[in-house]
Amino acid sequence: FDKIEVNGDNQHPLYAYLKSQRGFGGFDRNDNMGKLLDDMSRKKDADYDKNADIKWNFTKFLVSADGRVIRRYEPPEKISVIEADIQMQVNPVLRTIMSRQSIRKYLEKPVEHEKLEVLVRAGIRAPNGLNRQPWIIRVVEDQKLIDEVTEVFKQENPDQVKNDPNFKNMFRNAPNIICICTPAEGGGELEAGLFAGNVVTAAQSMGLGTCCLGGAPEFLRTCEKAKFFVERLDIPADYKPTLVIAVGYPDEKPDFKPRDESKVKFIQ
Repeated sequence: FDKIEVNGDNQHPLYAYLKSQRGFGGFDRNDNMGKLLDDMSRKKDADYDKNADIKWNFTKFLVSADGRVIRRYEPPEKISVIEADIQMQVNPVLRTIMSRQSIRKYLEKPVEHEKLEVLVRAGIRAPNGLNRQPWIIRVVEDQKLIDEVTEVFKQENPDQVKNDPNFKNMFRNAPNIICICTPAEGGGELEAGLFAGNVVTAAQSMGLGTCCLGGAPEFLRTCEKAKFFVERLDIPADYKPTLVIAVGYPDEKPDFKPRDESKVKFIQ
């Protein structure tokens, strides 16, 4: 792994690529992003060994294309960790996965029918045992229907609604939902999660926001007054709502939440 010198000629090919991508790696000193990174890099002097590690003033921060700090590195950080994180931003699939965040504020604009179709087609490509495809999927575009079941939710959960100043509907205010149903007697929950994983990743790649909801389907299963909603979705009696995905155009850019990598162990 070649050394990286920001102001020198010895540049790793990966950095050379990143430098060509505006908004990620090649920041002009006059760019706002360049000034931001300069300021952050001065907070603490870099103390990497020039003979063994990276030396460049952007080392301690991995920044997304829209300017959000994804990760901060405290020296001495292993070169393999930094390189792996950079690769995750270069590879479009990994970048999509790593940049996904749960969205809880949406624009009122509904998602186009064609895009919802794409999301469902991505979902049904998910792995599933013996190709049983145990799910039944219902995509709700009818805003009036969402409003109707939300009124029931508000009646049954007045305190929760009162304590949420941004509350608009019971599906995290999203204009559309995808309801994943599985057999009522059990089974299919794993596949429902895999289906949802494909959907939220595809949505992220299309500029859409999502939020996986467990409380909403539980409410639909247990509230007698909400049964009309299940009936309107034409869910068979031997199936149940298992997971609901809120879908819409994001109206927020939440900070990246840290993940606990200490729970991972490689057995070599």
